[in-house]
Amino acid sequence: MLLKGVQLLRGGLASPPKCYNFRLVCRSLSVQYGDVKTLTPAVREYVDKCVNLCQPDRVHICDGTAAESKLLQGLMLKQGTILPLPKYTNCWLARTNPADVARVESKTFISTERKEETVPVTPNATPGTLGNWISDADLKAAIAERFPGSMKGRTMYVIPFSMGPVGSPLSKIGIEITDSPYVVESMKIMTRAGTPVLDVLQQGDGQFVKCLHSVGTPASGVQAQASWPCDPERTIILHKPAENEIVSYGSGYGGNSLLGKKCFALRIGSTIAKREGWLAEHMLILGITDPKGVKKYITAAFPSACGKTNLAMLNPSLANYKVECVGDDIAWMKFDSQGLLRAINPENGFFGVAPGTSKETNPIAMSTVFKNTIFTNVASTSDGGVYWEGMESSLAPNVQITDWLGNPWTKESGKPAAHPNSRFCTPAAQCPIIDSAWEDPAGVPISAMLFGGRRPAGVPLIYEARDWTHGVFIGAAMRSEATAAAEHKGKVIMHDPFAMRPFFGYNFGDYVAHWLSMEKRGKVPKIFHVNWFRKSDQGKFMWPGYGENSRVLEWVLRRVNGESCYVDSAIGHIPAEGELNLAGMKEQVDVKQLFSLPKDFWTQEVEDIRNYFESQVGADLPASIYAELDKLKARIAEL
Repeated sequence: MLLKGVQLLRGGLASPPKCYNFRLVCRSLSVQYGDVKTLTPAVREYVDKCVNLCQPDRVHICDGTAAESKLLQGLMLKQGTILPLPKYTNCWLARTNPADVARVESKTFISTERKEETVPVTPNATPGTLGNWISDADLKAAIAERFPGSMKGRTMYVIPFSMGPVGSPLSKIGIEITDSPYVVESMKIMTRAGTPVLDVLQQGDGQFVKCLHSVGTPASGVQAQASWPCDPERTIILHKPAENEIVSYGSGYGGNSLLGKKCFALRIGSTIAKREGWLAEHMLILGITDPKGVKKYITAAFPSACGKTNLAMLNPSLANYKVECVGDDIAWMKFDSQGLLRAINPENGFFGVAPGTSKETNPIAMSTVFKNTIFTNVASTSDGGVYWEGMESSLAPNVQITDWLGNPWTKESGKPAAHPNSRFCTPAAQCPIIDSAWEDPAGVPISAMLFGGRRPAGVPLIYEARDWTHGVFIGAAMRSEATAAAEHKGKVIMHDPFAMRPFFGYNFGDYVAHWLSMEKRGKVPKIFHVNWFRKSDQGKFMWPGYGENSRVLEWVLRRVNGESCYVDSAIGHIPAEGELNLAGMKEQVDVKQLFSLPKDFWTQEVEDIRNYFESQVGADLPASIYAELDKLKARIAEL
């Protein structure tokens, strides 16, 4: 019998009385799958607290097997959560509640003892955009208002998972508790999940990140959509870095419910990285091999839906260059004993934005996603497949389309068939260009880092930082058009430092200081800024992008190798005339315009960056970054 009137611990979860026995809880609840004996005492204690708080009917300890997946797929089919896609192999379509389609940044909080540990506190009290703080007392109250009994009538799933290759010294382990089989199956794609992780916990130090998730029950008790339970009115995502704890309520959407992803890998991951002296970043990792057979690895930080997956799976237009993918979204980087910066992809799958992905823009992704994949909020076709904007050329004739809301769709409707933030969740291992070292427990050596975003005006195709401090400034000053990956609307230019604005786990000023400190820890890579999205006065993209981006990577490699193929500019090193390889391009490029630096634009850019730094970060921003801004202003004045 479940206990009522639970009380809250300092960490935010419910504490059972001392006489409360975990085995009795499990016996009365019917552990319908898995073996309690595989759990360490610390994991048992955590599960016990979650059981007592959420009051599920059953417990399922996930083993990560194919047999388990078959069982859960059958359950979701019965519930109407997923639909089969017989055109492909083991692929499924999920349609969410229309109110649960993106990350909820405004409802995502970090809890620390002092507010300034989470966010800069500026003298003029400007509303912050670099994260949301919540007090410990308010965190407890938020949990108490939502979680007691939130899993009644449901199964509680216990997901042991590893971020990074199981057993790697660069990897970290988590335990996610959830009442969503969709989350279980997605986590099994996105992480290394199952019994082998419990074996590592048993043999190692037993440390893990605690991740509690519930789709929730609306205050009225009535679910608007039985196939996709959620509580969008009360959705909240909570992080407590001091205790390595994540609590998520009310949303089944990936970024809010797959807690290994942004919540663990970036928000909690960045706080662990700061304590341990490494970097947890919103970055793809790719390997590029030149015609001589020399291979280098590059990371790149772009905001969500700005082309990370396309670059990570680049099909080079330049002959005899080969790109291989290590990861498309997150990089954990640490210096080895020789001072070389090495990176792992802590994820096991791709959670990519579907619209815009096509045979023309990303043939590698299209060769990856049509087996063993969960699609969410894309359209479906009458021949048992999927459709989204960008797939027009591959659509069979006379096929009828059902949009992401389940309604018949035609192009004449004027509405998108797939939600702009619809996704594919697919195993990384089946990518045809997955790098042979993508699961190397030591990580891959990083030679260069790229920062970038959607900048339709003023910002050139590529420029190189003069040194590490200048590079950190470039990352801190990043700006980009907003995308559909979060709840923002309209194509406003937003500050998105390091492409991490929604994902900082601690004070941004301290984060920048941590980046600056890397130069003292080992050999730091070169830093560049790229912009594939500059437009002409007629509103057309000036650079064709996609496979042609290999030409930009070639110039990056030449700079990494020390070639003097650049000239200095007011903002950094840019390719010297004739040094960006444009031979054989189908489209003509106005190189002069593409690399022009309009004085009015950059004068305003400097002021916008200064206003942002002063209003959002203030004195917490290291003085050397303000100094870089002063240098930039002086150089722009001389244009």
